[in-house]
Amino acid sequence: MEFLPTLWFVIIAYLWTGYLLLEGFDLGVGMLMKLFARTDQDRRVLLNTVGPVWDGNEVWLITAGAATFAAFPLWYASLFSTLYLPLLLVLMGLIFRAVGFEYRGKGNNDAWRTRWDWAIALGSLVSAFGIGAALALTTTGLPINDNGDRVGGAFAWFNGYAVLGGSAVVLFSLVHALGFLVLKTDGEIRERARRQFLRWMPLGVLPMAVWAIVVHSSGGKTVTWFTLLLAVGGAAFAWIMARRHRDGWSFVGMAAFLAAGTTTIFTAAFPVVLPSTLDAAFDLTVANASSSGYTLSVMSVVALVGLPGVLVYQGWTYWVFRKRVSRSHIPAAHTVRAQ
Repeated sequence: MEFLPTLWFVIIAYLWTGYLLLEGFDLGVGMLMKLFARTDQDRRVLLNTVGPVWDGNEVWLITAGAATFAAFPLWYASLFSTLYLPLLLVLMGLIFRAVGFEYRGKGNNDAWRTRWDWAIALGSLVSAFGIGAALALTTTGLPINDNGDRVGGAFAWFNGYAVLGGSAVVLFSLVHALGFLVLKTDGEIRERARRQFLRWMPLGVLPMAVWAIVVHSSGGKTVTWFTLLLAVGGAAFAWIMARRHRDGWSFVGMAAFLAAGTTTIFTAAFPVVLPSTLDAAFDLTVANASSSGYTLSVMSVVALVGLPGVLVYQGWTYWVFRKRVSRSHIPAAHTVRAQ
């Protein structure tokens, strides 16, 4: 197996893991706008926890897609053409969610805020489900022929694995967001988020664990047994730490569960980047779907220079906005009239 294609497979897996870790909690916060928050003030607290970071978190999605396009153009072409419909819905969900974040506070009446609350919540739900479905199908297979083209109609992609992956990301995002709110809020919201996290966390991580087990069972390696056990240990650690009010360690446990789970999934799938459900001979692999060695070499130099800078900048952003948010920090809503 050539080094550079393997390296870029690892980098793309890392980018998706980073996206699910960071964007996961703000997608979850978006859904919790309607599932958890009780008052407009509660919703404003939730928005302020992710307000400084949500758009930066989406950069991981753009980077993962761009890296796939550049490093594995055949993987990108087959995946995005076969999943054109669900990925279009993901794009629409992200647009409505982003507009909701920006426009919600531009009007001071309940009807206006309610419409944008639903845009944020539903946009987050659709985006999380679509991304989860796409990632699951990337590791379990799509009906592609020897040319990488879809066989079947517009919904040929829709199956149990798509539902499993979509549910995995939706439910993980919800409980991950509850853990994030415990870490980032104070007062009654924080305590209620802790109770809901302890109640729902075992269910929230279950679909992702099942997804990892399914992929492991079909192509697992010795190391994936170890990473699978690490994922289980991370989830248990997160729940125990939440019971002990060790909020930071609980968040670390959720991050460990996700990182170990995605490592299990991508490692078990390797070297196949997109299996064909029609014939294993049509599988796309890191060898037959990658760009030229020169392209990958140039990309590696750019990544070596740029990626550390992005990580440092984003880490600095989280450090600057590390303080907890509570209802006392939220001023009364008001209307600004033109003079």
